Amino acid sequence: MPTFTGKTFASFYKNILGINQTSNTGVDSTIRAVHDGAGNETAIALSDDNLVVKPKAHNTAATLWVQDKDGDTILSVDTTNKTVKANNINISTNYAYFGITQSGALSAVAGTHYAVPFGNNSILPAAVAMGTGANPSTSYDISANNNGDDMAAALWYIPDDITVDQVYLMAGGDAASGDTINIHLLSFDFDAGAGAGKGDLSNGAVVAGGADIASLGYENVIYQSTSPSSADVDAGKVCMATFESNGTNSNYAINITVKYHLR
Repeated sequence: MPTFTGKTFASFYKNILGINQTSNTGVDSTIRAVHDGAGNETAIALSDDNLVVKPKAHNTAATLWVQDKDGDTILSVDTTNKTVKANNINISTNYAYFGITQSGALSAVAGTHYAVPFGNNSILPAAVAMGTGANPSTSYDISANNNGDDMAAALWYIPDDITVDQVYLMAGGDAASGDTINIHLLSFDFDAGAGAGKGDLSNGAVVAGGADIASLGYENVIYQSTSPSSADVDAGKVCMATFESNGTNSNYAINITVKYHLR
């Protein structure tokens, strides 16, 4: 703030801030924009009970900052992407978990993608097989497989629009020899309801797919971090995690963490 000492009003009035008010009554219950002395509107508006920050001309990734004395940002508001971050983490960040204690409970067949239980449900009563291609199948017919109990344990219902930020895998085998495995996170349209055939999956899309990774069986725990290829998942859809191995040398414990935020 420049000093006004010894200066004429004409030389500094443009630097003075004031509320946009024609009368001289001061701050009251009406929210009014803060202008400079030349009448230019700032991003701030005030009343006796409110503080509003609203960009005048452009949304930006840093519309509002709260920083410590060293200049490190503690809180930031991004009006371009409509996000708020604390310590550089989106404040709506959440985590979802898929897991299974041992894939042998699925009677796994090499080269087949299998659903992993949601919420670390330990084991599925029976296999939910999702195809043998490079990626899992993009649809599933419940009535053709008569396994609603198995599928219900594998699905993560999405009640609000989300963006997936990262998918993390940990896996380990139960034998000295391992296989090459991979995981996928998929989203599907979900036929919601209670009637016959409800729960069918369609329009599947790969949200994130991990690269093939070799396991040494029980001699190591695999770790992999996978960025999403199609991050946004809309409300009303379901997500499923799958794993596939190229052999049956080991059964695998699978632990998948999905980092996401609301949008």
